[in-house]
Amino acid sequence: MTKFEKDKIVTGSVTGIEPYGIFVSLDDYYTGLIHISEISEDFVKNVADYATVGETIKMKVLDIDEKTRHIKLSIKDIQYKNDKYGQIEETKNGFKTLESMVPKWIEASIQKINNSKKK
Repeated sequence: MTKFEKDKIVTGSVTGIEPYGIFVSLDDYYTGLIHISEISEDFVKNVADYATVGETIKMKVLDIDEKTRHIKLSIKDIQYKNDKYGQIEETKNGFKTLESMVPKWIEASIQKINNSKKK
């Protein structure tokens, strides 16, 4: 019995990219393919625009072949990439915050360099 179930979201590592799809490793036993038709509702010109080898992504399980331990996967209609930083919000101050902080950062860096030279 597999730990993978149809229609569930799983996480895996991209192991290869071909013009027809994205290959992934799900664990030590199961591998999968995200066919080009399961990447986007829109036209996919270049599969490599959607993932890179070594990247960890989320996928939806479409079908499981227990005999070959191969899983058909999809990234359509799910947020398949982990968003590390979330949405960047613009502040009212715009670049003024940066403008006021740069001199302080420069001064702190100069002090750090000078302190390391004294040691």
